[in-house]
Amino acid sequence: MSVKTKMAITAALYLGCLHAAHAETVLNVATAGDQNMVDYVKTWLGPKFEATHPGVKVQVVGTGPGDAGSNKIVEKLTAQAQSSAKSWDIDVAVVHQAAGGQLVEKGLLENYRQAVKTGTMTTAENAKNALGVNVDGYVMPMFLSQTAMAYNSDLITTPPKSYDELVQWSEKNPKAFGYNGIKNGMSGVSFVVGWIYAYGTPAERLTALPYDKGVEKEWGPAWTKLKAFNKNVTFTPGNAGTLDMLSRGEIAMGPVWVDMFYSWKDQGKLPPSIKL
Repeated sequence: MSVKTKMAITAALYLGCLHAAHAETVLNVATAGDQNMVDYVKTWLGPKFEATHPGVKVQVVGTGPGDAGSNKIVEKLTAQAQSSAKSWDIDVAVVHQAAGGQLVEKGLLENYRQAVKTGTMTTAENAKNALGVNVDGYVMPMFLSQTAMAYNSDLITTPPKSYDELVQWSEKNPKAFGYNGIKNGMSGVSFVVGWIYAYGTPAERLTALPYDKGVEKEWGPAWTKLKAFNKNVTFTPGNAGTLDMLSRGEIAMGPVWVDMFYSWKDQGKLPPSIKL
């Protein structure tokens, strides 16, 4: 079952990071997300960039999973902007959509269409609108990573196809469903956002228009329903933790990042019985 949400990870270009490179140039990349995001830049994206830009070294640091990781980047750039020294040490920031909008609203990003001659090649809709904020010219969608339901096919022959069916399944199979809540990684946040889409406010309203706190008054029944649902689940320690517990048979189903799922599959870390 595909969860009814996807969190685009937004690459925000900061202060002309892609100007003509010269010898011994260091490109500092700060990325929110789990360790897989750091590894992605360190082992794949960075080396490819270095190969096409001789004399440039890509240096990456992770700021942590979930919204907290993105918020650390927002907080650091805000503090640097307010400093009299105006000293910057982040060239490229990889953040979640909500933080991308905040960075633009705070004036902390440079317009890459002016700084990079290939900037006009970015034409996707989600490069213009980040959860209701006009970010045109300031962010690039890095990839659309989706959250999907992973399950043990040895134990589950017909997985739930909706939140309603999942609720019914979890009542019959207490503690067999696991997710990482809203503080230990974005797959859990994604699951809860999808829950709000299903039982609170439609996705179309929350993803395309500016945020209005007034919609939250509709969420009371959704939170009550989620609290009851949580009594029958197992909370996992993180994005990787959900996959780890699935691989060891400690849970039978849970939301996972699709890219992380296939990476673990390729590395032989998941048994063949675990499917999406």
